Amino acid sequence: MRKWFFALVVLLMSLFVAACGGDGESEETGELKVVTSFSILADITKNVTGDLAAVEYLVPIGEEPHGYEPIPSDFQKASDSSVFYVNGLGLEEWLERLVANAGGADIVTVSDGIDVIPVDGTNEDDPHAWLDVKNVIAYVETIRDDLMERDPDNAEAYEANAEAYIQELTELDEWISEESEEIPEDKRTIVISENAFKYFGAAYGYETIGIWELNSHEEGTPGQISRVVDLIQEKEIPAVFLETTIDSRFMDTVSSNAGVEIAGEVYTDAIGADGSGAETYVDMMKHNVNTFLEGLKK
Repeated sequence: MRKWFFALVVLLMSLFVAACGGDGESEETGELKVVTSFSILADITKNVTGDLAAVEYLVPIGEEPHGYEPIPSDFQKASDSSVFYVNGLGLEEWLERLVANAGGADIVTVSDGIDVIPVDGTNEDDPHAWLDVKNVIAYVETIRDDLMERDPDNAEAYEANAEAYIQELTELDEWISEESEEIPEDKRTIVISENAFKYFGAAYGYETIGIWELNSHEEGTPGQISRVVDLIQEKEIPAVFLETTIDSRFMDTVSSNAGVEIAGEVYTDAIGADGSGAETYVDMMKHNVNTFLEGLKK
């Protein structure tokens, strides 16, 4: 059914794009039109483009990039854009394939060159590299270099924007390291639904435990839940956490069976909605760290 859906949508949108055309620039302003796969990457990109490009993203806030089903307007956005920035590492393989089949924009993978962490028990790479701030600095450098080549008239502005943002990210990275020292080493264990914080843990000195490793068709099985409950009790972990894009029922069960509270929600695959206090990548990371501190210092 899914293959049939993809084939039909690709065919229809290919015909639509061929009929409508598109040069990757706004007809009104002539500015670059940039599309990213998800909201975190859009925010990172906006810090480099400033007001020199229109930046949109496809996966709505609150939905996971892993299993998002594209809609026809997504193809139009991507096909009309100058460049389509994706995370890579298997996060948006279906999006890349569909955009390519629709004859869309150049696709640039921003994670190229980073040190990749594998998913336990598989041949897959963990895609959540943005949860280590140093990796986001590498993302920024890739986006900066691409924009400077793509739009040389504004190269100096992209370079200056990137430099300012990298300074902000460097300060964020140092702040996370300092704040994490507030948590005793034997308490630095993050228990989450999907084990998405491996890059964060490796960078800032945390062990991470997930009910499951990476989104699949076997999420939250009784065996997975029982294993996590046993680990929580064995390690005397004081609290667990819930992702904003994950069904809470699995962690509710773990929390109840292990006798520990859910200390708060954290952001993994999307920034926060307006009014959340996590509307940007930097604010999202600060929120996550403060939530970990509150739960694990007990």
